[in-house]
Amino acid sequence: MNPYILATLLFGLGLGTTITFASSHWLLAWMGLEMNTLAIIPIMAHLHHPRAVEATTKYFLTQATAAAMLLFASTTNAWLTGQWDIQQMTHPLPVTMITLALALKIGLAPVHSWLPEVLQGLDLTTGLILSTWQKLAPFALLLQIYPANSTLLIILGVLWTLVGGWGGLNQTQLRKILAYFSIAHLGWMILILQFSPSLTLLALLTYLVMTFSTFLVFKLNKSTNINTLAISWAKMPALTSLTPLILLSLGGLPPLTGFMPKWLILQELTKQELPTTATLAALTALLSLYFYLRLSYAMALTMSPNNLAGVTPWRLPSAQLTLPLAVTTTMTLALLPLTPAITATLTL
Repeated sequence: MNPYILATLLFGLGLGTTITFASSHWLLAWMGLEMNTLAIIPIMAHLHHPRAVEATTKYFLTQATAAAMLLFASTTNAWLTGQWDIQQMTHPLPVTMITLALALKIGLAPVHSWLPEVLQGLDLTTGLILSTWQKLAPFALLLQIYPANSTLLIILGVLWTLVGGWGGLNQTQLRKILAYFSIAHLGWMILILQFSPSLTLLALLTYLVMTFSTFLVFKLNKSTNINTLAISWAKMPALTSLTPLILLSLGGLPPLTGFMPKWLILQELTKQELPTTATLAALTALLSLYFYLRLSYAMALTMSPNNLAGVTPWRLPSAQLTLPLAVTTTMTLALLPLTPAITATLTL
């Protein structure tokens, strides 16, 4: 792609998200989401591969449906209450519709089916943008309307963590596994959204860092399925030893960074007298942990002299920058000791 066109599209992507962040009016927020969608579509389709074109078409139709639903819900809210302000969502009908529309935008259960299929058709760089940047604007809107519908958010949060864990169990394609990981983590954030918005932001930041490091590892290895992951030890031995730790951090095991948001969220749910919800969330985390252990096993424990599932790759020098990977990997593995400082900041 022409670098000028790419720069223009990335600028549009940033501008759309910024407009949604800054808006207090539903029409302006809707316009920002539409700019965001229209800017990423050429980036998704730039490979001209049939799977990329199919993924782009699915993404466009899904986002158009969600945007139409959002616009209809905000118009209904204005009709029922006379308010276009995002903060003035009082009627339960438009609030429920908008919550489901934003869930469709982000790709959360029960309207999640498009996300694994779309991610599977994209390259890892575009998949990274889709899994991180594209979630920020809808999530900011969810954050602003959170007090109005507590029971719905708890039910959806538990459902999302369950689907995220259950859906990834049978997968061999890494991009689909990352899509289910995204669904599960966003479910944790939604669970705690109404009780502690600052804790939700902490979980979101942790999710972004961990997703960044995981996508960069797979991009550096040129891995798209479990079999190619199993033969990457010959190419990058040091990264092979670090990757299981990154995956276990995604699963939320101590003493890694991924344990911090789950620990604090379970603690907060218990404080809010929701022990059943906390127990269900912790049990669904075990489902996710299983497929992270599966990936860790494939990467670190299927080395020679065991039988390999593919041909050992050439050890060619990579042109990819490794500094972003080094920074995000360090953050993914080593931030847990900062938990007391972070909790003190959250309570200010």
